[in-house]
Amino acid sequence: MAGNLAWITGASSGIGRALALALAAEGWTVAVSSRSADRLAALAAEAPAGRVHPFAVDVTDLEAMSATARHIEAKLGPIDHAVFNAGDYQPMAAAAFDARLFRRLMEVNYLGVVHGIAAVLGSMRSRGAGAIWVNASVAGYRGLPRAAPYGASKAALINLAESLQPELAALGIAIHVINPGFVRTALTAKNTFAMPFLIGPEQAARAIVKGMSRRGFEVTFPWTMAALMKLLRCLPYRVYFAVTRRMVGS
Repeated sequence: MAGNLAWITGASSGIGRALALALAAEGWTVAVSSRSADRLAALAAEAPAGRVHPFAVDVTDLEAMSATARHIEAKLGPIDHAVFNAGDYQPMAAAAFDARLFRRLMEVNYLGVVHGIAAVLGSMRSRGAGAIWVNASVAGYRGLPRAAPYGASKAALINLAESLQPELAALGIAIHVINPGFVRTALTAKNTFAMPFLIGPEQAARAIVKGMSRRGFEVTFPWTMAALMKLLRCLPYRVYFAVTRRMVGS
C-alpha cells in the first residue's frame, strides 16, 4: 500500500507518532494532526523528506476537523486511510467519581472520532472508497475497576464501528477498530499498577501496519492481552465480578 495517503490524529506522541514514522518509512504520505504544532513539525523533520505533513487541529472541534480534512485533500490529494487515534486517559476510583472527567474523555476519545468520521465521510462516499481506522482499546471489551471514564469511551467506539460497518461497506468504505492492550506512553505512565504484557509504541505501530495490510475488521495486540480480555468478556457476571473484586482488594 506504499503511496497511499493516511491522516493520523493524535500523532504528536505515543502510538500515533510511531505509526506515522512507520508508514512514512514504507513509502506512505502521512498527514499528521494534534493540538501541538511544534511537536508535529519535529515529527515531520524526523521522517523521510516529504513524507509527513503537519496539520494542527483540536479533535473536539467539529468545524476545525472538517476544515482540516478539506485542507489535507486540497494539498495532498484524497485521504485513503483515516486513522483516528487521538485519546486521553485518567484513572478514577469510584470514591473520587468525577462527572467532568467523563465529559472530557468522551469529548476527546469518542466525539473526536465522530468528528473525524464526519470530516472524511463525504469525500469517501463520493469516491466510493476509503478506510477509517478507529483506535479503541481492549479496555472497551468489559468494565474494569478504576477505568470507568476511559473504558466507557472505548466501548462506545467499538460499538460505533460495529454499527457503521455494514452500511459503510455497502458504500465502498471500510471501517476497522484497533484494540491495543497496554502500550508504554505518557498516558499509561499514570497507572500505578504493573501492566501485564506491556509493549512499546513502535511494536504497537508495527502491529497496526500489519493489520492495515490485512484489512480485517479488528486489529488487536499483543495477542496475550487480547486473548485474556476476550476470555473475561465471556465470563458470566458472577464469575467476572469475583475476579474484579480481587483487583480492588475486596
